[in-house]
Formats: sequence, structure tokens, C-alpha cells
Amino acid sequence: MRKSAELRKAEIVSVVLTLADRLGPDRVTTGAVATEIGVTQAALFRHFPTKSALWKTVAEHISSRLGTAWAAALSNSEDPKSRLEALILAQLEQICATPAMPMLLFSRELNVENPDLRAAFQNRLAAFSGLLTDEVRALQDAGRFEREVPAEDIAVLLTSLVQGLAIRWSLGARNFPLRAEGKRLLGVYLRLLDKKGG
Repeated sequence: MRKSAELRKAEIVSVVLTLADRLGPDRVTTGAVATEIGVTQAALFRHFPTKSALWKTVAEHISSRLGTAWAAALSNSEDPKSRLEALILAQLEQICATPAMPMLLFSRELNVENPDLRAAFQNRLAAFSGLLTDEVRALQDAGRFEREVPAEDIAVLLTSLVQGLAIRWSLGARNFPLRAEGKRLLGVYLRLLDKKGG
């Protein structure tokens, strides 16, 4: 039975992410994607006329998943500290679900060859940082975090925690539980920021 165009596109995106994880984003070719799926390159180009269009759809897929995960994280609590923790853990869970994500940030495809892909990821990182800033500011407004450090700077530090952990996890052959390690280190960060020390 022939797959619908939407199902085939979703399959192609999934294969691109699998190959990006296995080979590295810069070594993913349309030929490799077509071979993995079992179609010709011509068939692949019927769905994505260019490699850039394919990567743009991959970025949209990742962006959509991240947005959904962040919205779910924010909906589970009224407490800004719980929401902040939930955002960080949701991000780490998305990295576990899509291990190619950290590698995409440092790929030639993102940084040199594909400005649309770069812009999509920059927008997502800015959105994540903005959500973290909002929760930090809420904690500062409630008198639970010191105001000496601007909320935006704390958000940068928290984003760096996620990115550093993701790189360490990727380079270390995923030899530790990313979410658990993130939760542990986030606890250290939050204790340092907490006015009451706990």
C-alpha cells in the first residue's frame, strides 16, 4: 500500500534525524536518506525539492515538538520554581528523544550552509530562554530569588546547563541518564539562587 504524502514526509524527517544521529548532520545526504527509506532520490525530491527544504521541515518538526513539550511543562503547576524545573527537564527529555539535536547546533549544515535552519534554531533557543526568564523573574518578584543577578543572565546560565549536559552526554556515548543528571545539577543551581537556601 502506498503511503500518503504526509506520512512519507514524516518518515523522511524521522530518517534524517536517525541518520544525523548515526552519521552526524553534515554527512546526511539525500542519497543516504533515499536508500534508508528504500526509494529513489527522485521520489525523495517529489516531497522536498531541495536539501534545504528538507532541513527546514526537520527544523519545523523539532520546533513543534519543543513547543508542545514546553507548553505541557508550564501547564502542570502554578509554582514558578516547579515550572522552571519542568521546562529544563522537558528540554532534556526532548534531547533524549532526538539525540541528533545537540549535534545540529554545531553542524556545518546549520552554521554555514543553511541560514534558514540556523534562524529556526536561534528562534527556538531564544524562545526557551524567554520562558526561563519569565519563571526566574516570577521567583524574583515573589522574593524567592535574589535580584542581584538579572533574570536574563540566570536564564542564560540555565540554558548553558542544558547545552553543556547535552554535549557531555553526546560525547560520553550517552553513558549517564541525562534527565536524572540534569535534575541533580539543576537542584544545585536553584539552591544557589534561592534566597532561603533551599
